[in-house]
Amino acid sequence: MPIDTFRTATSDDADAIADLVNRAYRPPPGAAGWTHESELVAGARIDAAQVRLTLAQDDSHILLGLQQARLCACVNVVADGDGCYIGMLAVDPAIQAGGLGKQMLAHAEQFARQHFQASYCHMTVLSARPELLAYYLRRGYRQTGEYQPFPHDANAGTPLRADLQIEVLSKTLTD
Repeated sequence: MPIDTFRTATSDDADAIADLVNRAYRPPPGAAGWTHESELVAGARIDAAQVRLTLAQDDSHILLGLQQARLCACVNVVADGDGCYIGMLAVDPAIQAGGLGKQMLAHAEQFARQHFQASYCHMTVLSARPELLAYYLRRGYRQTGEYQPFPHDANAGTPLRADLQIEVLSKTLTD
C-alpha cells in the first residue's frame, strides 16, 4: 500500500519519529528489514530530544509519510546553499521493500525544489553499506568521491569498525 498522506512533522511527532528511525536503522538482532546498520553501529541512531532540535533548526523540516493516518516513513530535508541535504530516510521495517522509501525520497526531492528552490540534493551513506549505496545510485544519486569520518560527536551511535566512514552522494534536481 503506498503512502496516502504527506505532512511536515511538529515537535509532537518527535517520539514517534525517533522510534521509527531507530527501528529502521538499529533494530535488535534478528529483526526484519534490509536497511539497518546494526552490524556496523551500536546504540540508538537518534532520540526524541535530537528530533526536536532538528525540527527547531532554521530551514530544516522532517517530512512524514502516512498510511491511513499511521506513520510509516520519514525524511529530513535541510536547506544548504543552492541545494538541500537529505537525511534520516526511514521506512517502517515491517513494510519495507514496497516502494515507500522511493516514494518518500521523491517527495523529499520535490519539497526541496518547491520549498527551497534547490538545484541539487546531497546525502551521506555509510560506505560499508553497498546495498544502500546501490539503492541511491538507482534513484539518480552519484558518488562525489568525498568521504568523511564517522561523526563520533553526533550522538548517533558507536561504530563497531574502526574504518567506518560516510560517503557523500549528490543528485541534480530537474523540474
